[in-house]
Amino acid sequence: MCLLLGAPGVGKTLLMKRLLKLSSKEAADLGDAIPTQPTVGTNLTDLTIQKTPVTVREVGGSMGPIWPSYYRDCKSVICMIDASNPNQVSSSCIQLLSVLSAEPLTSASVLILFNKIDLPCCMSLVEMKSLFRMDDIITCAKQPISVLQTSSLDGTGLQDVLHWLHSNCAH
Repeated sequence: MCLLLGAPGVGKTLLMKRLLKLSSKEAADLGDAIPTQPTVGTNLTDLTIQKTPVTVREVGGSMGPIWPSYYRDCKSVICMIDASNPNQVSSSCIQLLSVLSAEPLTSASVLILFNKIDLPCCMSLVEMKSLFRMDDIITCAKQPISVLQTSSLDGTGLQDVLHWLHSNCAH
């Protein structure tokens, strides 16, 4: 199972709806964005990527204090960060470091998604990596870490997320 974590409002639910649509069709036409509601609790999404099943558990952003109760069943983790919200950087960094230091996740693959790159106020990848000291985090972490930029709204980077899921979460 893959765990999808992130602060409230970073786009986790829309990401999962878009990935489900992309993985279930031959055509990559996403159409208009689907309205979402804040996740209360968790959502399980079963994707089929190149005929391989992948289950993703999205945990509501406001449930941060109980995220660790979901760690033991995970093979991989996606940490989603809002690249358009500089006010969330410090709390998102703390959450990321907490995930990386959790004992049950020492062998999990980690994908860091900087989402909402379609917004004019988003920070560049260079800015985000600098603010997070990403090079230091990647050097010190026990887990393999990948970093991608996405827009769940317009679909940018979502094929790369599917490829990462297939490579790191396939049963």
